[in-house]
Amino acid sequence: MNKRDIEPFFAALKAANPSPQTELEYTTVFELLTAVLLSAQATDVGVNKATRKLFPVANTPQAILDLGLEGLEGYIKTIGLYRSKAKHLMQTCRMLVELHGGQVPRTREELEALPGVGRKTANVVLNVAFGESTMAVDTHIFRVSNRTGLAPGKTPLAVEMQLLQRVPPAYAVDSHHWLILLGRYVCQARKPRCWECVVARYCDFTPKTPAP
Repeated sequence: MNKRDIEPFFAALKAANPSPQTELEYTTVFELLTAVLLSAQATDVGVNKATRKLFPVANTPQAILDLGLEGLEGYIKTIGLYRSKAKHLMQTCRMLVELHGGQVPRTREELEALPGVGRKTANVVLNVAFGESTMAVDTHIFRVSNRTGLAPGKTPLAVEMQLLQRVPPAYAVDSHHWLILLGRYVCQARKPRCWECVVARYCDFTPKTPAP
């Protein structure tokens, strides 16, 4: 994608959705961290279905610990890889209680030190909870960045670094939401819906997919 097209690309996404939000449901930073940790290789819809039952019962690190591992598994067993995720979440809750006073830390280093929290999860928390201009490169953002030519790269980290350089500062905080939603609903893996894409004119993908 030509550099001069990047600003209008994001301006079009903003015009279509001025205040993009994560589709994960949460009311506290800890609930967000939990939902993102559970969302790896799972859909937001599936995670929300489980956390709607979990959070009214346990939505703090200590409350999760009080559930015990088997108790936690009972709430999240509909989510893929739930056993390993439950184990990681329990370990994370223990660290939050013992090292951080039950609060979610605000630095990347401290977040990534939590079990089950990798760079992508840390980026989501830093962006959504704390308003930092981070890029959480999931499969959608990786596909959109490469297909459109916005920020091509062979690895998620390479794409992330490209995005940090190429996204105009005015759009940086919200850009990761716009790109996820674009990839999830329009720039889909098997058949991109180019005919209804608001940024198709700026995209390097050819030939554009015609309307069915």
